[in-house]
Amino acid sequence: MTNFYRSLSVVLITIILSGCAPAVIVGGTAIQAVHDRRTLGSFVEDQNIELKAYDALSKIPEFQDTTHVSITSYNGIVLISGETPTHGMRNQVGEIIRTLPKVKKVHNELAIAAPSSIGTRSADTWLTTKVKTSLFKIDNHKGFDPTRVKVITENGTVYLMGLVKKTEADDVVNITRKVDGVQRVVKIFEYIN
Repeated sequence: MTNFYRSLSVVLITIILSGCAPAVIVGGTAIQAVHDRRTLGSFVEDQNIELKAYDALSKIPEFQDTTHVSITSYNGIVLISGETPTHGMRNQVGEIIRTLPKVKKVHNELAIAAPSSIGTRSADTWLTTKVKTSLFKIDNHKGFDPTRVKVITENGTVYLMGLVKKTEADDVVNITRKVDGVQRVVKIFEYIN
């Protein structure tokens, strides 16, 4: 086992010295970082925001059994989705996230409802996969990479995040609306030139 760790250390050092440090820093999401329009710092900061948000929410016991909250950060813009039983809890989640360092803006899309079922969440995961796959049909924009669009689905509502050109966003929304099962599309894009 010691030889394994030595070999792993040599590989990691070689990667770092060859300029592939982003691959080491972000681990399993290295491919995402390569194709992303965010800076590496923003990419890592978004992951930190999500981790800090989940950590802060985990310290509130009444949230554990009564809510289903998903946190997605993209370039410092945070989407809160899921379900919570009261307006007070919805607002409390929003305020907790809003006070985290590096958060630029919060979109609190929590529904006032019981937590969604495993079946609903599975259907949402499948819908997200179908939307992501459909985005590969977009081929009329030079340099467009569908992996740059973050797709989040909650109860049939598809949220779209990313740094995109306005014309790219329009095509992404049009294709997403045509995917079977999509009930609503919400754009949370940042536009670039």
